[in-house]
Amino acid sequence: MKQLKIMVVCGFGLGSSMVLKLTLDGVLKEAGIKAETFCSDEATSRGERFDIVFTSQPLVHLFANIKQPVIVISNFLSKDEVRTKGLEIIRQLSED
Repeated sequence: MKQLKIMVVCGFGLGSSMVLKLTLDGVLKEAGIKAETFCSDEATSRGERFDIVFTSQPLVHLFANIKQPVIVISNFLSKDEVRTKGLEIIRQLSED
């Protein structure tokens, strides 16, 4: 099983991305999946290496031309939303 690099992006890479990262980390732990999760800001995210990105709708345009999956989350505190939108994709990528 491949360990993924999962980037979480918000405008400044501090507040909301950290909240989403903690939610994502909880979902991954519950599912028994080990992955490297990290926060990034709007400007720096373009130069990062990652397998999948989690972000908000206003920033999705930053990733319009990438091949990696982009998961758009509206409620950064919702484990259910993260689980529903991202967990299956994470599982598939980690098996490649």
